[in-house]
Amino acid sequence: MRYALILAGGSGTRLWPMSRADRPKQLIPFIGGKSLLAIAAERLEGFIPPACLFVGAAEKHRAAVLAALPPLDEDRFLGEPAGRDTLNAIGLAMALIARRDPEAVVAVFTADHIIGPVEEFQRIVVRGFEVAEAHLQTLVTFGIAPTAPATGYGYLELAEPLGAAAFLVRQFREKPDPVTARRFFDAGPEHYLWNSGMFVWRAATFLDCLRRFQPASFEGLDAIAQAWDMPSRQAVLEREFPALPKISVDYAVMEPASRDTAVRVAAVPMNLSWLDVGSWPMFAETCPRDERGNTLAAGRSLLLDTAGTLVASSDPGHLVATLGCDNLIVIHTPDATLVCRADRAEAIKELHKLVGEKFGPDLL
Repeated sequence: MRYALILAGGSGTRLWPMSRADRPKQLIPFIGGKSLLAIAAERLEGFIPPACLFVGAAEKHRAAVLAALPPLDEDRFLGEPAGRDTLNAIGLAMALIARRDPEAVVAVFTADHIIGPVEEFQRIVVRGFEVAEAHLQTLVTFGIAPTAPATGYGYLELAEPLGAAAFLVRQFREKPDPVTARRFFDAGPEHYLWNSGMFVWRAATFLDCLRRFQPASFEGLDAIAQAWDMPSRQAVLEREFPALPKISVDYAVMEPASRDTAVRVAAVPMNLSWLDVGSWPMFAETCPRDERGNTLAAGRSLLLDTAGTLVASSDPGHLVATLGCDNLIVIHTPDATLVCRADRAEAIKELHKLVGEKFGPDLL
């Protein structure tokens, strides 16, 4: 049977001060009044049965996630007692789904993306399922055709076709420097795609890779899965999960799998609109702009002699006004306000760390 996992972890520090530890970016209703998590779940409606949808996130966000997704049952929320990166979040889900259904084929998505049109997205994901079902020892990833020589994404270097819908992946290339990114972009999407972080594979195939490439994680996750239906579940989870090596699925499984003779990695091109909402400039791409290139996501705002500026507020009664400002990011919340140059948006992560060091965790 076909299943889906939505990863809804991550702290979203580059979207501070709106993204906080108790309500991270995937739970903020700031995309047309909807959260990124709710939008991610809506994209799967109609071709993934509700009973086959799982969500992985921090245990402390259990109540918020269940409130955001009313159809999600308690037993399909996989709460992590500590953040151990994507390998272990995915590995836990694969181990538990495989216990229910040893033949399960699972698609993995993240609650970070705006993707459209939805109908085309669903058609492409179905192709990915078909590739994974036809080639059982294959890990399938979805690749995005680059629209710019971006340095913020990893790249998939493509090899020969695998059937009509996919290409074998010769190599995963990590976030490149500007010169290398330009070379990848100029080579065209028939040679390089952005790594979207979305996958589909047979759960048993992934677990076999996990056992061979990352035995420490496999042993810990297997112990958790063995105890899942027993009274000791919580104790085993809290003992084993925080001790797992913290590593991403790309480094831990996908890269070694692309060099392994027992398994293959294939990419299905996803030729549609794809936006990773991981920073304020990316969030601005989801909002309408005025004639001067300003992006407004505030209940009340007044921008005079201002251009290229993002204004967002979580307080609908608060007026945000600017005068003579160009290319700024202005984010207002009841207890913290951020003002920065748009070209320094990536440094917000560093600012977030300094806020915690100087003012404590209450503002994080």
